[in-house]
Amino acid sequence: MAIDETPARLRTKPSWLISKVSARAHRLIAEAMADAGGRAYHFAILAALDEFGPGSQAQIGQRCAIDQSDMHTMVSELAEQGHVERLPDPSDRRRNLITLTPGGRRRLDELDTALSAVQAELFHALSAAERDHLTLLLARALD
Repeated sequence: MAIDETPARLRTKPSWLISKVSARAHRLIAEAMADAGGRAYHFAILAALDEFGPGSQAQIGQRCAIDQSDMHTMVSELAEQGHVERLPDPSDRRRNLITLTPGGRRRLDELDTALSAVQAELFHALSAAERDHLTLLLARALD
């Protein structure tokens, strides 16, 4: 869709623009993750484990805004691929701690490279400073 063919009343609404950019971003990310043999949720989970360390499935899901039913599936996939381990929580034997493996750290780097390429493609018309500013503005709006 050419933006200049969109009614001006829509083109001037940030919410409309964000939804269009979001739809394009979701498509590009899904394609990039599929090409890399992964999913966007895989990246989110691995990134959370890398930054915050081991956690319960529920904690990680909350940090990444992933529904618990999806979390179970994603953690199972990552465990089968050797990217995470489920280990008994020493403080509560009824739950598991999800831990990032060395292979998971390498996988995170691979997926991060794929996502960085998507960011470059999606925001190619913006300078680095404009991208940083956009990120700050979107984070403020989200808060």
